[in-house]
Amino acid sequence: MTEPRSRTRTRLSAAERRASILAAATEVFSETGYQRGKVSDIAKRVGVTEPVVFQNFGSKSALYRAALDHATHAVSALLHQAADAGRPVPEVLASFLDPAHMDRFHQPGAHGFLFADATALAHDLELGAALRQVHQHFADTLADLLRRGQSAGDVRDDIDPHTAAWWLISVLAGRPFRAAVVSDSDRLEAELTDLALRSLLPRDGEEQEKGTQFQ
Repeated sequence: MTEPRSRTRTRLSAAERRASILAAATEVFSETGYQRGKVSDIAKRVGVTEPVVFQNFGSKSALYRAALDHATHAVSALLHQAADAGRPVPEVLASFLDPAHMDRFHQPGAHGFLFADATALAHDLELGAALRQVHQHFADTLADLLRRGQSAGDVRDDIDPHTAAWWLISVLAGRPFRAAVVSDSDRLEAELTDLALRSLLPRDGEEQEKGTQFQ
């Protein structure tokens, strides 16, 4: 009779364990939101116990704040990667702000759903500061992209990138309101997005639009 083979388990480092918990938390909170998200579900996805989760992050609210920060960095990285690949900034913004993409971006399971959920928690004493940091980070990302566009001549140079970034964020933030009160919100969102993006283009003639189509 042969002896059974001993099973060896791969032991994660402390940093790897923390990263796996954070990834699972980002998934769970993106699917359910903060209130309905359960630490037990997060632990189950990682294959650890709830105490292990709390040992790494301290509390559910701290884990949620970390998930928000993680998701924000991920979205910012994708936008910068698109620009680094040589795509003009107006084109990068057009793809990201496209109403169809925004619809997918805010579906349960996507980062946008997590951001929308966080907005509803703006007055929470523990989470309000984290929400402000998330929006500030995203505004900084958009402002950086707009500066790159200005340097390349693809974005008009007479606007303040930081102000324009917050304007774009405000356009996004108004989507739920418009969806609730406008019967033809799909058409309106397309026109508002097109208007917002075209207002960023250089004003020196139609040729500087470089054939960019936003619809």
